[in-house]
Amino acid sequence: MKVKMFLDSFLRVPLLVGEKFESEVLTLEEVESNNILNPSTSQETTFLQTSFNLLNTLSGVGILSVPYALASGGWLSLLLLFVIALATFYTGLLIQRCMDAKSDIRTYPEVGELAFGNNGKIVVSVFMYVELYLVATGFLILEGDNLNNMFPDVGFELFGLRIAGQAFFVLVVALIILPSVWLDNLSLLSFVSASGVLASAIIIGSVFWCGAFDGIGFKHKGTTLINWKGIPNSISLFAFCYCAHPVFPTLYTSMKNKRQFSNVLTFCFIICTFCYASMAVMGYAMFGSDIQSQITLNLPTGKISSLIAIYTTLVNPICKYALMTVPIVTAIKNRFTSNYNTKPLTMLISTTLLVSNVIVALAIPFFGSLMSLVGAFLSVTASIILPCVCYLKISGNYKKPFGFETIIISSIIMVGVVVAIVGTYVALAEIVGQM
Repeated sequence: MKVKMFLDSFLRVPLLVGEKFESEVLTLEEVESNNILNPSTSQETTFLQTSFNLLNTLSGVGILSVPYALASGGWLSLLLLFVIALATFYTGLLIQRCMDAKSDIRTYPEVGELAFGNNGKIVVSVFMYVELYLVATGFLILEGDNLNNMFPDVGFELFGLRIAGQAFFVLVVALIILPSVWLDNLSLLSFVSASGVLASAIIIGSVFWCGAFDGIGFKHKGTTLINWKGIPNSISLFAFCYCAHPVFPTLYTSMKNKRQFSNVLTFCFIICTFCYASMAVMGYAMFGSDIQSQITLNLPTGKISSLIAIYTTLVNPICKYALMTVPIVTAIKNRFTSNYNTKPLTMLISTTLLVSNVIVALAIPFFGSLMSLVGAFLSVTASIILPCVCYLKISGNYKKPFGFETIIISSIIMVGVVVAIVGTYVALAEIVGQM
């Protein structure tokens, strides 16, 4: 049986479910729903296969916002990208150590359960599901923004109410997505959504082509060295790029040689950080302080290279939406008894979830601010704070408060808490200010 692997990203982000299809891909739904195949009965993955899977998980819509993050904090804030990459790399190693403490752990919630019992499992699960929900909402906002940028002033009237612009396209995209959330077999969507690495490469290449050969140039160099007010926003958006930690346990258990997992992390984090840094520098150099929350909104729609980047950006979220929400649907469905656990119930839950996403997207149509909120509150917590806390508890190092490793990890936790609080406050303030 093939190991199925969801390739995002994201978010980092992190995510799961699925039917079998002929590629070694592990779907997001499986990771989140604790419905993972037993490693002993599944085909184990090699170093290269695991690296590909992790690269796809780390390669998400965050790449569209890193230029905006750099513009928010100034050139020196680029250093924060490397700091966050290093911190999340280290917490990835901590998750590996937590997994080594008990051989039958296969999912991130089980790490929380090992550390703090059922309460730990619930806390980890809640952060994962809320993050999935908001990222799925971000997909709708992203689609609406880019389609409205390409086809402005399109809309219709309903009962005397004019629905146009971004709101119109959010509704259109939701109708396009709706049939996919009713599917039983998501293998085709899983295959298409597994193109995270390819999509990121296409977008980076297209943006570079726009700057180098389509007349935009790299002349609009940002002049801001450091903008302290924008630092919280920069940190939050950078953190959003590295929110793949909920998938790490599944990747780890799927490996043939688990001792190579640290090498996989090293290789993938270097590649992804290089890509994120390159996109951030290119975007800020091309558009300076005029950069928008998604770099595709700055690209001229009359250029072929721009259209390639935009259409690549549009296709993936539509295919990924159903995969992102299946873990949430599964969790809700499992609350019902088997007598009610039917196909109509699944369709009702999926449709209701999509409608709620549309409502949130229409009420809070601010992609950059919403992703900043996800990065600050959810990604920092799930990818930095929780791995540290769980490791201290599982390893017993919390009993050695003055040990070198304990001091390092405690410092990371304290900084993470500050970043989460400040970043969440700033993101919420931005959202309220724009409403």
